[in-house]
Amino acid sequence: MIKEILEQLAPLDAQIAALKGSGDMETITAHASELAELAVEEDEIIRSCGPLTAEDRVFLARHPERPHIDETVSALFTDFFEQRGDRQCKEDAAILGGVARFHGMPVTVIGHRKGSTLEENLACNFGMPGPEGYRKALRLMRQAEKFGRPIITFIDTPGAYPGKDAEERGQGEAIARNLMEMSGLTVPIIAVVTGEGSSGGALALGVANHILMLENAVYSVLSPEGFASILWKDASRSGEACELMKLTAQDLYNDGIVEEVIPEPIGGAQRSHTALFERIDAALRTHLKELCRLNGRQLADQRYKKYRQIGETRNA
Repeated sequence: MIKEILEQLAPLDAQIAALKGSGDMETITAHASELAELAVEEDEIIRSCGPLTAEDRVFLARHPERPHIDETVSALFTDFFEQRGDRQCKEDAAILGGVARFHGMPVTVIGHRKGSTLEENLACNFGMPGPEGYRKALRLMRQAEKFGRPIITFIDTPGAYPGKDAEERGQGEAIARNLMEMSGLTVPIIAVVTGEGSSGGALALGVANHILMLENAVYSVLSPEGFASILWKDASRSGEACELMKLTAQDLYNDGIVEEVIPEPIGGAQRSHTALFERIDAALRTHLKELCRLNGRQLADQRYKKYRQIGETRNA
């Protein structure tokens, strides 16, 4: 499994980091041959892994060192101006949203935020938004519609927060309203699944003209553990569930649900954020260029037809 491979790589990664951080450029140059040998050794270990299973991809989708929304926004956009609050109740840190420029084009950017440290995880509720988060997202999408800005969403959540207090404040209604209103927007919408995309918590940002997925991201109706618990009353069979659920980017591309699978660095997105961002940037430019050729009515119609056709496989 990829987990064991990454464990083998950890000491080599630490050695490389120590050598690169040991001093100035002259010192690094002196260690060039050693760095090259370590890189070759890492490459051999990674390539020994073989094809990844669905369970491997779920592990990588949840890897804590995958790029998070804050880093993604900083790498891909300029002039980002965060907007907070749902104008009804409060701010929800589990959703990050605002206005930015993508290669000079004004866009609205919205994404799930998990946080990078334990303190941030707690503040962001581990990427599980409450109804306020989805109402904030909808407020920003309505604003994008008003000013004709394309919408780009980044999906990475284990699901919407299922607590009693969230349900009391209208969690189900907030998600349902997002689904309804996103389906009729007349601006381009691109959704990028960067990690986990689970349940209605993911779909509330996912009613898009084009859906892109990172190579090791997953998109499903619920977690593999939840699937196994419901079907077999045994969460330990989650690995088996991963295969049955057809939740990988490759499965979803074959079923016509996603338009593009964006390759990740060998071993997972966490191994080279820079390389990954270059690929996401190129994919977004291509899809935005295509969608911006359509008028508002065509965009809404295309989105409607896309979801009506889900279930018809590319190979049929």
